[in-house]
Amino acid sequence: MIGGAFFVLVVLGVLGTGLVAGVFCAFSTFVMRGLAALPPAQGIAAMRAVNVTALHPPFMLVFLGSAALCLVIAVVTLVVWPTEGAVELLAGSALYLLGSFGLTMGANVPRNNALLALEPDTAEAAAYWPVYVREWTLWNHIRTVASGAATVLYVLAVA
Repeated sequence: MIGGAFFVLVVLGVLGTGLVAGVFCAFSTFVMRGLAALPPAQGIAAMRAVNVTALHPPFMLVFLGSAALCLVIAVVTLVVWPTEGAVELLAGSALYLLGSFGLTMGANVPRNNALLALEPDTAEAAAYWPVYVREWTLWNHIRTVASGAATVLYVLAVA
């Protein structure tokens, strides 16, 4: 059984990955649909504002803090190798680090940067907007599942 400070780390990992999964789920289930329903210039302007705001400490602390926790949990698991939950802890850490953090850096951020480079009122931006929404949301669905699955695996490790 996982106990002590390691237990606290895993509980914090549950909280962090769960919060991130919730944010991503909100975007996948209604935020992106709402933005897509706006005229392209308005949707682009709104998404650009969201992307800039996401870089502020409240979200970044949860998002990056969860990545750091997942990395620490993976390292501690490899060093301590608890009798129960080791596979779940490693799988949960890998899912968050690769499927949430990794996809954010490799798939969503480049699309955000491309959107930021466009002027919202141009024909080029209007043509890119539906592509952006479709691709960004697809990758976000995967981030949502990966973060949620990491949460479940962490819970199973300490249950």
